[in-house]
Amino acid sequence: MNWPAIAFDWNHIRAFLATVEEGSFSAAARALGQTQPTLSRQISAIEAELGITLFERGHRGMVLTEPGRALLEPVRAMAEAATRVSLTASGQSSQIAGRVTLTATDGMAMHALPPVLVKLRQLAPEIELDIIASNDVRDLTRREADISIRHARPEQPELIGKLLRATRAYLYANPAFLDRHGRPKTTADLSRYEFIGFDRDERVLAALQAIGLPLTERNFKLHSASGPVIGELIRNGLGIGVLTEGFAALNPGLERVLPGLPPIDVPVWLVTHRELHTSRRIRLVFDLLAEELGR
Repeated sequence: MNWPAIAFDWNHIRAFLATVEEGSFSAAARALGQTQPTLSRQISAIEAELGITLFERGHRGMVLTEPGRALLEPVRAMAEAATRVSLTASGQSSQIAGRVTLTATDGMAMHALPPVLVKLRQLAPEIELDIIASNDVRDLTRREADISIRHARPEQPELIGKLLRATRAYLYANPAFLDRHGRPKTTADLSRYEFIGFDRDERVLAALQAIGLPLTERNFKLHSASGPVIGELIRNGLGIGVLTEGFAALNPGLERVLPGLPPIDVPVWLVTHRELHTSRRIRLVFDLLAEELGR
């Protein structure tokens, strides 16, 4: 073991990771229960210890440098290992028990959650997890769920939200559908096509209109509140639909419609009640989801 090579302070590494994950020095300081000057000194210290610059600081905020980006993956692995050390040392792996209710969209519950839950079972096998696969936004303030994965930022002050990432969505169709109806050349051409809507949600139509599509409610002949169902409707040639890149990758036979169109940003928020600060089981599940789904 090369001991001199690992002489840096873990608290300084933690300050770096928190700054990246939280998005700013001030947010990281709040998350770690520190003052911003203290956190800034820790960042400067780890830069001096490693001999690299992690952030470019300017009037528009901080930007992660190339050496900083290169450190992210090993630092995240360190954080995961540190979490397991803490759990093992305190005996929490076997002692954290009880029920946690998690709600997520059906697509997220089917495809993104299972690998994370494998790790959860290893970390805390006594936690009982109820998964509600639904596109309805559950009311966490009324304890309909403990943790929610949703596509909208929480507005209630008693909720804690963490933006995990922003996915991108595009228009997709079955190539056979486009063979029958012709491939649109311009956005104006789309006004004569049939679309598949998401649960009669007006925000979807508004998002499509915002990127210049001349669509109205008359274009939407089919609706579903289920992401997998929408994927199947598109795959069977029943219209054009909006899918995230990740969901479209599960259906490799689909074709992007008007590939030059700008993407529709779809944020992924992890939300919980403020009991996160007092419940060890909710905190454990929340932190694991944030770490794994935020990658």
